[in-house]
Amino acid sequence: MSSESETDFLWSDEELEMLQPQKRQRIENYVEDVVPQYNDREFVEHFRVRRHVADDLCERFRNSRFYNYQAGGNGKLLPLQHILIFLWFAGHKAAGFRDVADRFNICISSLRCVIQRVTNFISDLGREVIKWPSAEERAEIEAHFRGNGLPGAIGAIDGSHIRIDRPQKDPQSYMSRKNYFSIQLQVVCDQNRRIRDLFIGYPGSVHDGRVFRTSTHYHTLEEKCGDFHILGDSVYPCTRNLLTPFRNTGSLSRVQCEFNRALSKNRCVVEHCFGLLKQRFRQLYHLKLRSAREMAHFIRACCVLHNLAVEDNLELEDNEGEEDDAPAEERIVGFYNRDDRSGIAKRNMIAAQLQM
Repeated sequence: MSSESETDFLWSDEELEMLQPQKRQRIENYVEDVVPQYNDREFVEHFRVRRHVADDLCERFRNSRFYNYQAGGNGKLLPLQHILIFLWFAGHKAAGFRDVADRFNICISSLRCVIQRVTNFISDLGREVIKWPSAEERAEIEAHFRGNGLPGAIGAIDGSHIRIDRPQKDPQSYMSRKNYFSIQLQVVCDQNRRIRDLFIGYPGSVHDGRVFRTSTHYHTLEEKCGDFHILGDSVYPCTRNLLTPFRNTGSLSRVQCEFNRALSKNRCVVEHCFGLLKQRFRQLYHLKLRSAREMAHFIRACCVLHNLAVEDNLELEDNEGEEDDAPAEERIVGFYNRDDRSGIAKRNMIAAQLQM
């Protein structure tokens, strides 16, 4: 993904003028005086990652092509200010633009530049942070799923809807099945909830199966998986490298029911992954940006930060669940989730092996 000009990022000049308060109380020297006093737990509560992760991002940002000194009425914004501003914005669901700007004592026009710069910087890190598992890692992941009752699996796939404001262009195409505007995020994760592949940007009205079949992951799945497979629910087609449940038409055998239970028990890691992602970076509950391209960059940046938190073994204390994005009754058979013969044969073989 390439970056756009800063003037195209969030708001027009007219909108900015409307957003600017006449007189507001700002926090003086929040980064310089208040943040250093936070203990480790308080820092994570405010910025959603540990302090050393933020410091590392700061140094990398300082040396990146995305950073340059920003001079304005408030002087120059340093790399640490950029990173903390972005982390605060990403991590707080109810944080309005004015609230964030006042907390960090900057104007809203400076805030939009900071969000764009850091969004593009962290999104660019995705090439090294969000990677398909190596051969050694695939063997380790498969051993975990095998020990949990389902051999051959190296990940789980699912989609999630990111709520957005009503788009100005073609809004109905963004209307999800739950009657809110959204864009879609498709993820493959491993047993540790680490994101291994993602595909972002389809409007909310598009069928999950179509998102999958048009994603780069679909066209490279055989090469990536080899003899292994990933796990999905019935919205996806059952193929040699993507196993889905037996469809319940009211006449499932005991073998089929046991396979479905084993798949559900293992596939739930991707649902937990989405829950953790949105709990950490609560802007994803309702994303306030405007440009579809920049929303995709922002979501990708949050996925990068999620992986850094997983690698850092960061546990969340404030736990909020995520609702299912697609009720089971809507997951009907259609063109985009039609099973193929090789997938059916492999599923039957593994279901029989589970009885031995």
